[in-house]
Amino acid sequence: MNFDVVIIGGGLAGLTCGVTLQAQGKRCVIINNGQAAIDFASGSMDLLSQLPSGRKIRHFEQNYTSFYQQLPQHPYCLIGKEKTIEKAQQFEDLAKSLNLGLIGSIAENHLRVTPLGGLRGSWLSPNSVPKVQGSEVFPYHSIAILGIEGYHDFQPQLLADNLKQNAQFAHCQLSTAYLNIPELDQLRDNAREFRSVNIAQLLEHKLAFADLVKEIKTASQGAQAIFLPACFGLDDQSFFNALKEAVGLAIFELPTLPPSLLGIRQHKQLRHRFEQLGGLMLNGDKALRAEFVDGKVSKIYTQIHQENFITAEHFVLATGSFFSNGLVAEFEHILEPVFHSDIIGCKNFDKSDRLSWTAERFSSPQPYQSAGVAINNKCQIQKDGQFVGNLYAVGNVIGGFNSLELGCGSGVAVVTALVVADEILHQ
Repeated sequence: MNFDVVIIGGGLAGLTCGVTLQAQGKRCVIINNGQAAIDFASGSMDLLSQLPSGRKIRHFEQNYTSFYQQLPQHPYCLIGKEKTIEKAQQFEDLAKSLNLGLIGSIAENHLRVTPLGGLRGSWLSPNSVPKVQGSEVFPYHSIAILGIEGYHDFQPQLLADNLKQNAQFAHCQLSTAYLNIPELDQLRDNAREFRSVNIAQLLEHKLAFADLVKEIKTASQGAQAIFLPACFGLDDQSFFNALKEAVGLAIFELPTLPPSLLGIRQHKQLRHRFEQLGGLMLNGDKALRAEFVDGKVSKIYTQIHQENFITAEHFVLATGSFFSNGLVAEFEHILEPVFHSDIIGCKNFDKSDRLSWTAERFSSPQPYQSAGVAINNKCQIQKDGQFVGNLYAVGNVIGGFNSLELGCGSGVAVVTALVVADEILHQ
């Protein structure tokens, strides 16, 4: 099988790259081994929430110089300020064209409400998620936080207690209650099946919609706004929107413990557009190894296609970090298992010294989380000290930064994906 581009990994980075390339006439295949990190994500996307020094930031452009001085090996710093901003804005436009329902701007981070009642700086968030801008107060004075009877992945009282500690919500009257939804009784017998995905699937097909609307109105007890767990609408936001319109109040949804419907919706919409444009998904397949000719990747073998190799002009590694096995930690070293790329990390990480991989405090940023493949300003991968001309990395498989610490994982995913798409299209 021959393609213009082989993309290994079907998460946010791989699909963003694939959609962009496919829309410009490139023949792409995505080798997708299973669920991606986006299925477990909150649905909000971070560009950069804090500097390596620990200082929280609201404006990316105004803080770029300080960021570069503190972490020059970060992908944003390799790519450059202007191109990073350009690609972030390009993704904002792409998200609108895909009807992802994201709001926000690179001009300024907003604060979204987390499932535990905290406020987290974010670049883009679903329009159904409660959020505030900077020090502004939440526009509703009374909020009903409604859980679902028997559902433990969303705790209204804990959320309410923590939310009161934030100045933006100090003026709000918070109440909590639980929805009684008889259609869910069959799930309660098995806690492993009582998850957001199971709830959404069942409600969309076996729900007395008018009864649910009545139950929400009753439980809200006259509140101006309602917070619900994101369990209403699996494929897109249309079910939630219909519920909001029928109740006639300001309703917001919050991500639950994984899996997360907000991330799953985005994943489905991206994948649908990729396939709609003619892209091929090899689902349930796994890239195993590659062959190189004259310093370039010539072919790749997968678990299903171990004899019928796949060839292409360009190869994009979008396998993510340890969570999705894009990186593998063995006792004495960390490796990228497909191309055996060169591995880098932050300055306090030594890939050959296991003792340097972790910090003493469990809650501290862990050095191993900065491990990943080495790239240049074109996102070409380094192998054996040389950059491979037709091999690129996008997303969290890239090393040299800790996305959890800095709040930049989604931003790195889409920015590098669009940079690589540009590089391929201009060759």
